[in-house]
Amino acid sequence: MAHGSDSPVQTETDAVHCKLCLSDCPAPETSRLRSCGCVFCTQCLRQYVQLAIQDGAGAPITCPDLACKHPGPLLDSEIASFAPSDQVELYRRLKFERGVQLDPSKAWCPALDCQAVCSVMPNAEGRAVPVPCPACHTVFCCSCREPWEDRHACSQQQPLVVSLANDSGQPSSDTEATIKQCPKCGVYIERNQGCAQMLCKSCKHTFCWYCLQNLDGDIFLRHYDKGPCRNKLGHSRASVMWNRTQVAGILVGVTIIVVVTSPLLLLASPCILCCVCKPCHRKKGEKKKKKKMTKEQKPPDSVA
Repeated sequence: MAHGSDSPVQTETDAVHCKLCLSDCPAPETSRLRSCGCVFCTQCLRQYVQLAIQDGAGAPITCPDLACKHPGPLLDSEIASFAPSDQVELYRRLKFERGVQLDPSKAWCPALDCQAVCSVMPNAEGRAVPVPCPACHTVFCCSCREPWEDRHACSQQQPLVVSLANDSGQPSSDTEATIKQCPKCGVYIERNQGCAQMLCKSCKHTFCWYCLQNLDGDIFLRHYDKGPCRNKLGHSRASVMWNRTQVAGILVGVTIIVVVTSPLLLLASPCILCCVCKPCHRKKGEKKKKKKMTKEQKPPDSVA
């Protein structure tokens, strides 16, 4: 059922246009979001919320309409009404973990067998201080989360890099690291194989795995043509060229369609307006009626 709001109440016979499935739905089969007042069919909202839980990594779920003027987050009660209980529990856990990762005053205990959340309180001068875990009593640095030792040198300015040991027992280089932090939001990301162009699920930031450079506007992936990351994309040269050809072809195709259709639309606009114009249709209908009436009123020819 549609939720109440300040807008006029719709009757059961009214149809509401859903912007997700692009169809008209009966009012009882729709739901209104409380944060913005947008109305969608309930089935579409269920699918949207469940996909957002699976792919959002605990990020706030907002109105699915990109043109919404007040895209506030959905309430927990709304999410619970659109998703099954197991997915609601998953979303709450991911939301809590994301809040801990983004909150500078909180941190996970770095011990592998401990899942405690510790309070981080740096001193007034901004220097790193030791943080004791209340659960396992591990002491770690409040900035870099590394074990606290005497004369600890904090590496907080460097993004977190977790490297695996190679066959010789020595740690691998940073370029071979399996876990790093997103350079924008700081969420931990693990990469075991695949492309070096990474997309953070938390903040949707695109960056290079090796040098952490911003790749949000690099649709042709030219970052991997030069510099220290040259030919490190993870794909063959032919695959990269094919990807660039596809992107360029789409852009050129859209441009050609716009250029070709624009003059035709301008020339055909008077005809389209005439076809759509209701007064013109009325005049044509009246003329047809008059002709029909004159034919009926015309006396038949007399036979000699």
